[in-house]
Amino acid sequence: MRAVLVEEFGGPEVLRPVDVPAPEPGPGEGAIAVSAADVMFLDTLLRSGWGEGFFPVRPPYVPGSGVAGTCAGRRVVADTKQVVGRSEIPVGGYAEQAVVPESELIPIPDGLTDQQAVALLHDGPTLQSLLDAVAPSPGERALVLAAAGGAGVLLVQELTPRGVHVVAAARGSAKTSLVRSLGAAEVVDYGSPSWTSHVGSVDAVLDGAGSALGRAGFGLVADGGRFVSYGTAGGEFASPDPDEAARRRIAVTGLTDLPRLDRAARRAHVERTLTEAAEGRYRPVIGQTFPLEKASDAHAAIAARTAVGKTLLVP
Repeated sequence: MRAVLVEEFGGPEVLRPVDVPAPEPGPGEGAIAVSAADVMFLDTLLRSGWGEGFFPVRPPYVPGSGVAGTCAGRRVVADTKQVVGRSEIPVGGYAEQAVVPESELIPIPDGLTDQQAVALLHDGPTLQSLLDAVAPSPGERALVLAAAGGAGVLLVQELTPRGVHVVAAARGSAKTSLVRSLGAAEVVDYGSPSWTSHVGSVDAVLDGAGSALGRAGFGLVADGGRFVSYGTAGGEFASPDPDEAARRRIAVTGLTDLPRLDRAARRAHVERTLTEAAEGRYRPVIGQTFPLEKASDAHAAIAARTAVGKTLLVP
């Protein structure tokens, strides 16, 4: 089968389309004919060699951890991070076929395409955890940083109907136009050096950007507010000064502070998100798709910050 192989850590160019043996499912496992694979920002970091102390990823490997497709005649979505199958190399989602435990197969409801379902596989549980962490109330002002990202677009769509005054921050006209169309009350382009002056004080920040942008967002939180950091699009998580946070009574929540979901809880979050999306409560934004052979282009687009919403590979 065709797959994308990382034989050494490096830039997008190390993503190489190759022929590899198809993984053979064992007892209690299912083989998925992949129709769409999720491309996450984390994939680009791992490919570069980042996070070796946290993620047991070593070349050679096939990256990716989320796929949608068909298994035994059913449309399903699944996380491929478990090491299963009988393969010479770890096979993730960037492949024509993936093998996962049968317990990981989640049916795709009518009303959602395969691409929409896989776009929600990871961002859905993230959405639910972030909403629990920030506990938004009607009438509050909430700043969403990296609002045009996969999780950001869901936050805008979910917070607005709850009566939250959403200030959506993104970079460039394409991304700001997108979040405006999703119902954000205010839209700010943080490509401008003076972007913070257009925001004012907010009750909560949901930071999907990290780095300097996240730290600037922290400075906008009103005393007694909340700051939730979950993204590293800027290269690292924002790290607010703990003494300042304590002095201003700001509750700071980092990604590692969010509750760790066991497999049952994560599955429940995914199923809930898929159902709500199928009912029209919100929709993922799939900004770009690439053929499997062009996985390096997908990573390059994410690195260049030109990707909008979710990026998918389509074998």
